[in-house]
Amino acid sequence: MVTVKNTYYVTTPLYYVNAKPHIGSAYTTLAADIIARFQRLKGKKVFFLTGTDEHGEKISKAAEEKGKQPKEFLDELVPFYTDYWKKLNISYDGFIRTTDLMHEKAVIKFFKKVYENGDIYLGEYEGYYCVPCETYYSETQLQGEKNCPSCGKKTQLMREQSYFFKLSKYEQALLGYIESTDFVLPESRKNEIVNFIKQGLQDLSISRTSIKWGIPVPMDKSHVIYVWFDALLNYITGIGYGSNSKQFKSIWPADVHLMGKEIVRFHAVIWPAMLLAAGLDLPKKVFGHGWLTVEGEKMSKSKGNFIDPIEVTEKYSVDAFRYFLFREIPFGSDGDYSEKALVQRINSELADGLGNLLNRTVVMVEKYFEGKIPHAVNISKQDKELRDFTLKKSEETDKLIEALEFHRALSSIWEIINASNKYINDQKPWELAKADKKEELGNVLASLSESLRITSILLAPFIPETSEKIQKQLGIEVKKFDEAFKWNLIQKGTKTGKAEILFRKVELEKAGKEKKEKEST
Repeated sequence: MVTVKNTYYVTTPLYYVNAKPHIGSAYTTLAADIIARFQRLKGKKVFFLTGTDEHGEKISKAAEEKGKQPKEFLDELVPFYTDYWKKLNISYDGFIRTTDLMHEKAVIKFFKKVYENGDIYLGEYEGYYCVPCETYYSETQLQGEKNCPSCGKKTQLMREQSYFFKLSKYEQALLGYIESTDFVLPESRKNEIVNFIKQGLQDLSISRTSIKWGIPVPMDKSHVIYVWFDALLNYITGIGYGSNSKQFKSIWPADVHLMGKEIVRFHAVIWPAMLLAAGLDLPKKVFGHGWLTVEGEKMSKSKGNFIDPIEVTEKYSVDAFRYFLFREIPFGSDGDYSEKALVQRINSELADGLGNLLNRTVVMVEKYFEGKIPHAVNISKQDKELRDFTLKKSEETDKLIEALEFHRALSSIWEIINASNKYINDQKPWELAKADKKEELGNVLASLSESLRITSILLAPFIPETSEKIQKQLGIEVKKFDEAFKWNLIQKGTKTGKAEILFRKVELEKAGKEKKEKEST
């Protein structure tokens, strides 16, 4: 008998804490939150891990510039991340820092294990090193005047003694696994990784003598462990590797590692090779999403166009921000953040589409049935069509979220909302009320209440506060996703709550003016 695993493990990458979170890091973390909330509703025991990467030269230099010790510097910055995630309604289960003693001890244990297995050896390395990316490159990989191919910054030619990980040993195993599975997604990322491996893998330098801020190599304290080798291990140390073996075994392997496309290579090549060297199972999926631009331009410090997600949410609401990012941008592709597009989505879809539908339904239940949702009897052809369409789209949405096709899932949900708005306009319940057709009127309002109940469930992973508000106004509480696949679950006579506006329409011109006034103060 095969035991079906009832756990689900999702991660974000660890974020560097030399600056505040921005829209890019928020995008990845919100995507993980959607997955975590969805899987919880499906009855899974979810562990959602995020955290901060706190070792390496980049952190050390940033702390030095501020006249502080690295740990002191980091302790002041980490709350930016925990506070931001709280404000964005991120439901993480674990937050790991690579300076946590538990993590450092587990990294040493892992390093020793791989060393004892014969996959780490001492050698000498020479290469072009990029400080911002904390990565070595060969001369053929550089651009222009010895510039980093990733960030474009000037690299430094460095030569030092180093411990090496036998990455080349796992070339064929990795290639075979990646080509034959959906380990790397989307397909474009998979193709990039396959082509990279086919060029040949070189053994990886995994220690530094020129850097002091890091975890010491256990058998040679003059070296510190390379920041990427250290940071990648958070995915196992954060769930108990080296400290709680029972918990670790119950959660690992990860169901999906989420990240921006620029770091897929580390997760799809180095990370699985490390796990193979230690005799551990591989994660099920590595998903690299695209990059975000702002008003059509790449984000950069020089342009000053980094978007602070908290400023956006304070202006338009957390759920409006969450909704926009995953409705506007196909997950996996590059996308653009535009305030104008955000406002258009708020006005046409959240306010006019969803909000107006809920408000009209709850107001009419209050007006015509004393605030008690009626039960449908002798339903009409139109009632059946709305029911069948809603249930069909509910099944479709479920599959799309599972496939991480968030924008298509939201599009499917909005087909239910649009169909419900068309239904209400076609059925004209206000005219049924005038004609005293109580039964037909009850059928219409019961059908609308059901479509809204199902809509609230489907929306819960994406815009959880709004989902709760919808259910509160309908006088219901739903905790299971499979209730979206059934009709007529609202008990007859269920008392609705007070009708309230979900989203208020926004004037873009006014919004822009408020932004300028805030910037000038």
